[in-house]
Amino acid sequence: MNNFMVTVLTVFVMLLFLVPGYLLTKFKKIDASHLKSISTILVYAFSPCMIIDSFLQVERSVEMVKKMSLFAIISIIVQILFILILFLIFHKKYDDARYRMLTIGSVCGNVGFFGLPLIKAILPEFPIAMTYSSIFVFTMNLIVFTIGSFCITRDKKYISFKSIFLNPTTISIIIAVILYACNFKFNCGNIFLEKMGEGVSLLGKMTTPTCMIILGSRLACIKIKDLINKPFVYINIILKLIIFPLFSYLFVYFLPFDEVFKISILVLCATPCASVVLNLAEMYNENQDIAANTVLLTTIMSIITIPLLLLIV
Repeated sequence: MNNFMVTVLTVFVMLLFLVPGYLLTKFKKIDASHLKSISTILVYAFSPCMIIDSFLQVERSVEMVKKMSLFAIISIIVQILFILILFLIFHKKYDDARYRMLTIGSVCGNVGFFGLPLIKAILPEFPIAMTYSSIFVFTMNLIVFTIGSFCITRDKKYISFKSIFLNPTTISIIIAVILYACNFKFNCGNIFLEKMGEGVSLLGKMTTPTCMIILGSRLACIKIKDLINKPFVYINIILKLIIFPLFSYLFVYFLPFDEVFKISILVLCATPCASVVLNLAEMYNENQDIAANTVLLTTIMSIITIPLLLLIV
């Protein structure tokens, strides 16, 4: 089966996880007030396990370390460059908070919960691709809690370096890197460690279904008319799902990186808008409806855009 069909089926199955959250909320089995608690479990338990598990799948070598370091650098560069381009285009309209939200929402994608299982399905023989996803989560966090916070609020006091380093993602990355550097493996002949490894892997695999169930529940709380009748959201969809991934892929296309590296950049940059954008909007009380609609619509539209983008590789 070619990458196009694998991608279509993988994204479709991932989107099916929206259905339980939607139906359970519609039939009053889940209350919207429960989502914060479920999100906390997702962020503090499932996501760290996913990150650690992805690192431990990669064989330790100098070559792999070089590739991961380069991916971190390139992912930061393409995100910052695209933000700068959008700033140059829209900065005169930044008094309107929607354009500030647009700038961040066009770059920050669901590279962990959505991107990692997608990469795993497309490139199953290359575990480093899954590690690239975790690295992208980290570099995106660097941008979210600095440039992102400043862009949305226009106040430097909200730039939080403490938030960069004291959050579950960064702590998980640090733990994963230490374990990787020590060449730690759960599968080492010790039955206790093997069972621990199975537990970590299982919790990690729960990230995507849980994330999608939460989004499905949020979708149930929004009228379809209200979801689709905000034209401004479609600008964000085009920028996030089409322009940004094409820009990033073009950036690395002529550089001396292997195909796995380039495909990973394309796919991860093409992921739907990250829920962290909605979290920022709620945190700073800025355009929560625009942020929520962007997250939901880009997630739904990605079943079309991601497979089509993969036709160019």
